[in-house]
Amino acid sequence: MAQWNQTTVSEFILVGFSDNPLVRTSLFVVFLAIYIITLLGNLGMIALIRLDSHLQTPMYFFLSNLSFSDLCYSTVIVPQTLVNFLLEKKSISFIGCAVQFYFYAVFASVECLLLAAMAYDRYVAICNPLLYPAVMSKKVCRFLVLASYLVGCANGMVHTNTSFRLPFCSSNVINHFFCDVPLILKLACSNTQLNQILLFVISSLIGLCSFFIILISYIYIITAIQRIHSTGGRKKTFSTCASHLMAVTLFYTTILFIYLKPSSSNTEAQDQVAAVFYTVVIPMVNPLIYSLRNKEVKEALRRIIHKYLW
Repeated sequence: MAQWNQTTVSEFILVGFSDNPLVRTSLFVVFLAIYIITLLGNLGMIALIRLDSHLQTPMYFFLSNLSFSDLCYSTVIVPQTLVNFLLEKKSISFIGCAVQFYFYAVFASVECLLLAAMAYDRYVAICNPLLYPAVMSKKVCRFLVLASYLVGCANGMVHTNTSFRLPFCSSNVINHFFCDVPLILKLACSNTQLNQILLFVISSLIGLCSFFIILISYIYIITAIQRIHSTGGRKKTFSTCASHLMAVTLFYTTILFIYLKPSSSNTEAQDQVAAVFYTVVIPMVNPLIYSLRNKEVKEALRRIIHKYLW
């Protein structure tokens, strides 16, 4: 912390959106509506899984943790963005920026790893159903979730510690709506090549390793489904993966677009649109995907409504 105080920058200015008052008001309403839906959807999913005994399985254990991660992921970004929509000076303190990025990095990593754990869970359930209770025991599931958070915390700590210790002695203007390390590094006075390499390597390890676990799991899953003779059986088996596959596609498409591309290949406006998608929209969409496309969740919701409201 002492080294952080040596910087001449005490705050950052976030200028990711238009200064037009009408546009800012419209965006405030849209972001607020999305955030409320995100809160209700993810809290509702967590409560539903906790209350319904039929959902006490590894698949829904991971899903409840994914909903918690989405909830935190969105909360790290959206409230500060909403405040900035209402203020003329859209600023965030130096420490606030570091804290925001740390938790953003933590929950982004957790999201990647939980999606990989869920893919592995589906692989075991479909390809090795007889071993499923032993392989995906409560102990194993808890370990996978704990490991996801430990890796996320380590990732956030490494980038926050190395990036925010750099000297900032020129501009403090970030052309984005939240604190993200690639843009923070552009403001540093010293050489940031090591930081950029570290960011790329760790992001690649977490993102691509998780992605390949998902990819390999689904190769085996699709192979196993093709061996099922009945069309109904194939559809029923694949339906247990459809929601997860859709969530994976949405998340990884935008994450890989942002972090694993040449820095000059897209405009900052395109990057901001992609960032809005994976930090604001996806946390709202995930519980909708898992509820609207999942018969077990719909049936559990009916049981809870019948039990507590009728």
